[in-house]
Amino acid sequence: MSSSFLTPSIGPQDHVYGNENAVIELVEYGDYQCPYCGRAYPIIKNIQEQLGSALRFGFRNFPLSKVHPNAFDAAVAAEAAALQGKFWEMHDIIFENQHSLELGNIVQLARSIGLNTDRFKEDLQLPAVIGKVKSDFESGVRSGVNRTPSFFINGNLYTGDWQGVVLLEYLKNQLPHRLNGQL
Repeated sequence: MSSSFLTPSIGPQDHVYGNENAVIELVEYGDYQCPYCGRAYPIIKNIQEQLGSALRFGFRNFPLSKVHPNAFDAAVAAEAAALQGKFWEMHDIIFENQHSLELGNIVQLARSIGLNTDRFKEDLQLPAVIGKVKSDFESGVRSGVNRTPSFFINGNLYTGDWQGVVLLEYLKNQLPHRLNGQL
């Protein structure tokens, strides 16, 4: 059964960047090989910069493997990097190199961000790492996600436009008036 609410809520299993007590929580269900997610990546970076401590950003994997054959492995790579404390670095470099996500290139990307590549290659095989990607995907299905990127704002599915500055302006309008004037 799907809803339009984030299910489950952000918790310790998630990768979250930003102020834990932020006024706005933005969660993206993304696919590392999806061209739309690639376009959303710099938009989200800009939103993070513009909103600063008013924003908490979470990312969940939603690899659409039938149309993006490397998406699942890229998501597993980001989760494997998380075991060495480098999820966000891997997340970023994968999106920045979205058109070359074959395993050999993924290992080079891991090396470039300072991962122990021997450990990384072993971690790619771990059932818990693979299970995390599957769990994220299943939570997306339960939350009503049917495309990437899909965004949730404070737990609710956002169905508006996210391109350009539209999402940023929408988020700014969600801020309490006293904060909005400071941004």
